[in-house]
Amino acid sequence: MGIEIGGSIEKVNGKEISYNEFVERYLAKNQPVVLTGLMDDWRACKDWVFDSGKPNLKFFSTHFGNSKVQVADCGTREFTDQKRVEMTVSEFIDHWIDAKECGGASNSFQEGNDKLVLYLKDWHFVTEYPEYVAYRTPLFFCDDWLNLYLDHYHMHNDSDTCQENDGISCSDYRFVYMGAKGSWTPLHADVFKSYSWSANVCGKKKWLFLPPSQCHLVFDRGFKSCVYNIFDDASETNFPGFKKAIWLECSQEQNEIIFVPSGWYHQVHNMEDTISINHNWFNAYNLSWVLDLLSRDYKEAKEYIEDIRDICDDFEGLCQRNLAANTGMNFSDFFIFLSRFFSANILQLYCQLREEGISVWSSSKMAKHLVFNLASIRRIALKLTSMDVVAGNHGFFLDLMETLDDPNFLKLFIDVGRAYGKIHEQQNCSCDTKKAWMVEFLDYSSHIRNPEDFVKFIDYSVAKLGATFCEENLLLSGLNNWPLFEDQ
Repeated sequence: MGIEIGGSIEKVNGKEISYNEFVERYLAKNQPVVLTGLMDDWRACKDWVFDSGKPNLKFFSTHFGNSKVQVADCGTREFTDQKRVEMTVSEFIDHWIDAKECGGASNSFQEGNDKLVLYLKDWHFVTEYPEYVAYRTPLFFCDDWLNLYLDHYHMHNDSDTCQENDGISCSDYRFVYMGAKGSWTPLHADVFKSYSWSANVCGKKKWLFLPPSQCHLVFDRGFKSCVYNIFDDASETNFPGFKKAIWLECSQEQNEIIFVPSGWYHQVHNMEDTISINHNWFNAYNLSWVLDLLSRDYKEAKEYIEDIRDICDDFEGLCQRNLAANTGMNFSDFFIFLSRFFSANILQLYCQLREEGISVWSSSKMAKHLVFNLASIRRIALKLTSMDVVAGNHGFFLDLMETLDDPNFLKLFIDVGRAYGKIHEQQNCSCDTKKAWMVEFLDYSSHIRNPEDFVKFIDYSVAKLGATFCEENLLLSGLNNWPLFEDQ
């Protein structure tokens, strides 16, 4: 079945646009773009690639060969994805090299009479090899709440869905992908409906994109099943809208980075032997996408087990556990994540005001960014108060004083300040977080038990901070009226 191509993706030199321009033109408008000129100093571009542009496969076997990785069999479908097998990096590289030496055009090996095309995916390289700095995250992508948080906390700690001793699989959303010509990824939208960026260290990829406004066209009538491969014949009976879809096509070359916005479905093919570095991430601009995904997946999880409601001792708890298992987090996880991130941001703002005073509003882009973050979190918290998906408030509990005493929170606070200091070229504050909290928030109840409590704490914190620095009206106005561009 042929597909209709209706356009391409803009390509710009990343050195010629500012952070604010990137946000205004692409991040806030949820539009894809290919960026060039941002990988010149990456160690990966030297160690992992020959001068010819071909991947240096032996380098991986020599230096990282014992790592266990997930490898997709591109020719075998398993449910909604490709079948995965675990092997070491050395085993994967050996298969790749053997296939090339036998004259194969793709990364394949014989198993019985079947020829498998293999694609190494989702390798948590940064977590496994923190001392080997393969790359620096480009400035445009440093406002990454997801990975900042996961550097210090698990998103979900239930033993059934994330074993404590399985630190790599739960650790982050920073990945290395490796695949020979012919490997590919089926049609999908990214985890959590997050943003993603993908940098080609070597090779060439072809991307097919469908904007969110058309994504319903690739689903069946019940909106349960999505087209797997857009180049296969899609049943008009099962997918009646598929032929109406108009796709954007993009060729991504070596040393180019593509920004994939929230909710854009895409299918990707390696046109040459390819190595890429990929991050998933979200922040204040696309939090509503995450909430909408959780709401939809919660509804599906609830409907799936509705027939056992009457005999289940903790039906809501089971729904939340299934949501975490299927989506990667549940509403309790999201609530705690938002609470901790709000606390880190309000304390960073306190430090900005403490060091710079009222002049911060005219001189500090970082302070304005922090207020924007607080406004976005408050907006999501307000939505949570009106949603029946938090019935029973399962797991909704955060002890503020315990959070303050947690060394992981201090590290999160420092990393948040470091990230925004880098983005806005400001010196990081040297504020004592415990002193800040004790001075400003000690008289507030130390427990947050539900979304309503959280909204009250947000409003109290902002009012208290504003009153301390004689900027209450300005802060409250910013919280309630700050322009948000996150709606789909």
